[in-house]
Amino acid sequence: MARERQLGGGAIARLERFKTFGLKSWGKRLLAAAAIGLVASCGAPPEDEGSLEFWTMQLQPQFTDYFNEAIAEFEGANPDAPIRWVDVPWSAMETKILAAVSANTAPDVVNLNPTFAALLAERDAWLPLDEYVSAEDRAVYLPKIWDATRFDGESFGIPWYLTTRITIANTALLEAAGIADIPSTYAELAEVAKQIKEKTGKYAFFISAVPEDAGELLESMVQMGMELVDGEGEAAFNTPAGRAAFRYWVDLFEADLLPREILTQGHQRAIELYQAGELAILASGPQFFQAIEQNAPTIAAVSEPAGQIAGDTGKISVAVMNIAIPNDTDAPDAAVKFALFVTNPENQLAFSQQANTLPSTAETLADPYFQAADDAPALERARAISASQLDRAEVLVPPLPEIKQLQRILYTQLQTAMLGQVTVEEALDRAEAEWNALQQAQ
Repeated sequence: MARERQLGGGAIARLERFKTFGLKSWGKRLLAAAAIGLVASCGAPPEDEGSLEFWTMQLQPQFTDYFNEAIAEFEGANPDAPIRWVDVPWSAMETKILAAVSANTAPDVVNLNPTFAALLAERDAWLPLDEYVSAEDRAVYLPKIWDATRFDGESFGIPWYLTTRITIANTALLEAAGIADIPSTYAELAEVAKQIKEKTGKYAFFISAVPEDAGELLESMVQMGMELVDGEGEAAFNTPAGRAAFRYWVDLFEADLLPREILTQGHQRAIELYQAGELAILASGPQFFQAIEQNAPTIAAVSEPAGQIAGDTGKISVAVMNIAIPNDTDAPDAAVKFALFVTNPENQLAFSQQANTLPSTAETLADPYFQAADDAPALERARAISASQLDRAEVLVPPLPEIKQLQRILYTQLQTAMLGQVTVEEALDRAEAEWNALQQAQ
């Protein structure tokens, strides 16, 4: 199972379909979701009386043994709080949780990501955790990661597992182009892209500009200094920094230093090109080394990990999964206790070792498992590089209710600029007008 897929934008994109027309239609969407959810839940086993219901997002069957053992341990120490574990397919989670929240039948504990959870946080769906989690318990978690589970200053989730992208480079292609070092900044990437194309005829990089794809391109522009929205939710991207970020990608595309497929295909195409030896650099998770070794052993033999490419801000992107507790739980104290148990340092280490993810607790991150010698296998070095980035990693795209709408607007206008239909300035003017009109209509 691809952990990145779980942490990426696919589920968020589907959830945002419920948000297309703004908060005014929230009630209608919840009623529709409830109706769909009733159909989707037909045949589900009855809820066990007195148990805590715990929903995860597509973690069976790979982690069935892990959770069964962890749940048994918790129940042994807390016999009055039996756990009923329900694993939900990631494609169905948004429909089921929206329906459950609207019908006051939500689980006691649920595994979501911050953007999805924030969408319901604005409707007061979650337990206000600052009232239930002590400052001492909060201090266990990485501060910037805990902050990613806040909405309007209030904590709505407990951080769980994380991923940060790294750079995977085909050193044979770099050497063929006379390049000694893997680029670490977007400025260096532009130079490398030009040199690789001139010397080998191949591309250095692939980043999807498809509006429905993951948010890597949007995050890159934030890394370059673009602000997305201001405190009132109005457009803040039509600035010199925003224009420079747009211009960066337009220039690369116009110079034929990016495949034209970035306009029509998603990240999977980047993986295919890299494994075929047609791409020099891939942004992905450390676990991808396992796939390379299996699918393209020749490419794996010349692949090296490096840190995530960053812009002038030095910001590093992180994807977060958290655990939230619905407001209507009958057992808030027990639910919080279980959520803290699932995410405690010991359990996070055990889960990270099985799932090839990163932990959100500082103590776990200090474990030798997240370190590696220079001569260690590529996967171990990739994991260590990924973990070392967490001290400055943050969620770069805020959990706005209509973030996928903003991404669609920006990507669509960026495409028009790439194709020469409008200037960069005109594209951003259009994006600003469309986004602000959307906000004013609500």
